[in-house]
Amino acid sequence: MTAPAKYRVLHVIDSFDLGGAQTALLNLIRCADRERFEPEVACMHGRGVFWQDFAALGVPVHSLSPAKWLPLYVWRLARLLTARRFDIVHCHLFGANWIAKPVAALLGVRVRIAHDQCNDRLRHDSRLARWLDTATNQLSTHVCAVSKSTRDFLVEREAMPETRVSVVYNGVDVERYTPVKADEHKAPGAPLIAGVGRLVVQKDFALFLDVAAELARRNAGVRFVIAGTGPEKTALKARATALGIAERVRFAGHVTDPRELYAAADVLLLTSRYEGTPLTVLEAMAAGVPVVASKLDGLDEILADGDDSFLVSPGARGQFADRVAELLASAELRARFATAARTKVAASFSAKTMAAQVEAIYLRHLTPDT
Repeated sequence: MTAPAKYRVLHVIDSFDLGGAQTALLNLIRCADRERFEPEVACMHGRGVFWQDFAALGVPVHSLSPAKWLPLYVWRLARLLTARRFDIVHCHLFGANWIAKPVAALLGVRVRIAHDQCNDRLRHDSRLARWLDTATNQLSTHVCAVSKSTRDFLVEREAMPETRVSVVYNGVDVERYTPVKADEHKAPGAPLIAGVGRLVVQKDFALFLDVAAELARRNAGVRFVIAGTGPEKTALKARATALGIAERVRFAGHVTDPRELYAAADVLLLTSRYEGTPLTVLEAMAAGVPVVASKLDGLDEILADGDDSFLVSPGARGQFADRVAELLASAELRARFATAARTKVAASFSAKTMAAQVEAIYLRHLTPDT
């Protein structure tokens, strides 16, 4: 059979709201081989903060339903797949994997890829979620796992054959995050600690604020910025007030271009309870910002404690504060971590590498005899 001039790829993701999976998908499409692949993107519902970012990539962008609980997405997805005759459907996040992938299988899409971003607690705590994930993963031609621990979970807990799961680390556009001049995010002479991510329980920004309060007691000049949106915003603002640090913490909301924020930051503080391969950390590494993060399986695979970052036991407020304070006290240590991290991310975690690995998986299943 003659290969088409370009293979058509439909990426389906739950929403275009703030999240690491959305950023990873943006990076994947930015670095796609447009000579060989013709990508399109569909979100299950709504539009969200990333709609314009995807549209700016010059690819067709679709919203399958105006709202999450108006499930027009099944019918509209079926219509889109029938009309466009995609060679590949690549699903990102739970909704897409549980809904879009079975529809693609039913309509005979040749290659169905799942992209698994982390060992989400939902699958650990919910039997129904585990059953859905296990059942629909059997419809995957292949699964891209963003960390070795995620791959192991799929193989050991969801019985996926090892040959159908590959580790593909998230990647960042290293050149894009070359440090730039700081802007209004930082007051002159004041150390700035940044937290970036969705304001949800997983990211544990409540702990971030507890650490901030401890650091504020030690350093009268230190300031903090939290960039992100989410359901915990009101509670977190109230917590900052209760801790007496409201005037030191800026809630920046969604930052369209985080490069200036990273340039202003002295340290990125990540207090998450669980993670895969967080784009926030990779972006900070590329921007030369030292990282203090929870010692979690996915992070432990990309960071080396004491060499390019500090890794701290999850939930250990005092240890987080000690490590951040250690970095603030030594410009030499910050520079050493920044150089080592930027070198590592350029060598192993670039968006170009991620895209090449994903496209090699596509071709392996599209042209199995070559």
